[in-house]
Amino acid sequence: MSRRIINRRPDRGGRIAWGAFPFILAIIAYFIFSALRLADNPNDKLLPGLAAFGAAIHRMAFAQDMRTGEILLWVDTLASLGRLAMGLAVATLLGLVFGIATGVIPYVRSGLSPFIAVVSMVPPMAILPILFIVFGLDELSKVVLIVIGITPFLIRDLTLRVTDMPGELLIKAQTLGASTWQIILRVVLPQMAPRLADAIRLSLGPAWLFLISAEAIAATDGLGYRIFLMRRYMAMDVILPYVAWITFLAFMMDWALRVFNRRCFPWLASTDGS
Repeated sequence: MSRRIINRRPDRGGRIAWGAFPFILAIIAYFIFSALRLADNPNDKLLPGLAAFGAAIHRMAFAQDMRTGEILLWVDTLASLGRLAMGLAVATLLGLVFGIATGVIPYVRSGLSPFIAVVSMVPPMAILPILFIVFGLDELSKVVLIVIGITPFLIRDLTLRVTDMPGELLIKAQTLGASTWQIILRVVLPQMAPRLADAIRLSLGPAWLFLISAEAIAATDGLGYRIFLMRRYMAMDVILPYVAWITFLAFMMDWALRVFNRRCFPWLASTDGS
């Protein structure tokens, strides 16, 4: 039985090597095709070489812009992270409050569940023009887009998590005389906090998508704004590092949430069977 491949597991070094292999393969493939295109046309902009990347990264991340005197990558990063943090914070609060309320209180579930289900089916990008009309082209419309985009998912996810809790916990709490507020604060909330962090992790991709889309349409700074501005000049030596930087930021946020869950809620892995 141990010879079957489904029963073999790589050690820590093997996991690292297998995990790095697709990235190494993709990088090698890129530079092979880049070299072929540049050999045919030294001015090719579609697949810039290593020297072009180095010059663009130095220009955007370490040199002051001649027009504004700012270092553009860091200005764009701070602008985007500020919008993203505000949108995630509001969505998290709404998701926590309404998710728990919908899961615990039957009257709230009967009243809100159909509405949340319908709202979750509305494509957020389809209402972006409406948000710009209602909230203007400033920061608020971008934050609202993130909130509208991920809050219904957070609410529905937490609602399912609450309803999946063992009923014995709630019965025991009521038997001991706990009120509804005490049940929510002392029984439900501690159980839902790590699940909320997992739900936020799953929402990071859509949140970045909504942010980049809003910045691309109406912004004067931000990572999405810069990518779509550089598109006009086919500046792939800037666009690709910006995409890689966004991916790195999203990965670090996901990693931070995983560490937070592991450190603050060590019981979660055994409870979920993972």
